[in-house]
Amino acid sequence: MMDVREIREYLPHRYPFLLVDRVVELVEHESIVAYKNISVNEEVFNGHFPQSPIFPGVLILEALAQASGILGFKSVNKTPEDGSIYLFAGVDNVRFKRQVIPGDRLTLESRVVSVKRGIWKFECKASVDGALAASATIMCADRQV
Repeated sequence: MMDVREIREYLPHRYPFLLVDRVVELVEHESIVAYKNISVNEEVFNGHFPQSPIFPGVLILEALAQASGILGFKSVNKTPEDGSIYLFAGVDNVRFKRQVIPGDRLTLESRVVSVKRGIWKFECKASVDGALAASATIMCADRQV
């Protein structure tokens, strides 16, 4: 289990772009389960359908990539302070299945598929109350900064 203080040790992102609130399960080199609480106070809702707010799909993908980055960092025992960063390198097979709205708790799940020359490939899904909201294959590149 990781709270937001520990998450901030493994991700360089900060408010308003830190999209992982808590990690509830992590098996190094295998998988992670985390979540993002979707609040009506999210700045994005000021411009993204303000009369009927919907959390943007691209931010769901970013949240999945951030959870995947945490898994990668923890698996190799690195942090951004070590001069390493996980960059969003690609996304395939994206599907959006349901809207995510204020009040939802977005569960983020990522599983390592492969690691080759610093490129990590993850199978990811995001869900709300057990209902699939989005799925994707995400690639992250471990690079020196």
